Amino acid sequence: MGAIKHFFKTFFLWELVKGLMVTGKYFFVRKITVQYPEEKTPQSFRFRGLHALRRYPDGDERCIACKLCEAICPARAINIDIGERADGSRRTTRYDIDLSKCIFCGFCEEACPVDAIVETRVFEYHGEARGDLLYTKDMLLANGARYEPQIVVDKALDAGYR
Repeated sequence: MGAIKHFFKTFFLWELVKGLMVTGKYFFVRKITVQYPEEKTPQSFRFRGLHALRRYPDGDERCIACKLCEAICPARAINIDIGERADGSRRTTRYDIDLSKCIFCGFCEEACPVDAIVETRVFEYHGEARGDLLYTKDMLLANGARYEPQIVVDKALDAGYR
């Protein structure tokens, strides 16, 4: 009996019919295509996009040069050099992120004890050459200053889950 059933399934191309049934089922359903540049889909407050270095409200940079973000980065995209200030505290002299290597995993943000490095919701950036995606400390601090209001809102929304 099984051989006959197999013969008829093969002869009538049953797998093809099943595939066409799925196609026919969704053929007349309303499509949900987003016209990207004009329309945008909603983003989560946990979206991981462009990196930014934050400052305290008094203007002092948050990064304490603990190098935890550099150590935990699986792609080795973060490079940090440390210097000592006149008051004896450690700060970074160089903080580079190579976004062509970065896999946007968010480990750097999770490892930071003072929320100095964050990933913003910005995903519309590009580089025409490989060097354009190498973000330096000044560029990251500028990103932090530009997107700080959105970062504060996102951190407040995420606080309930931490």
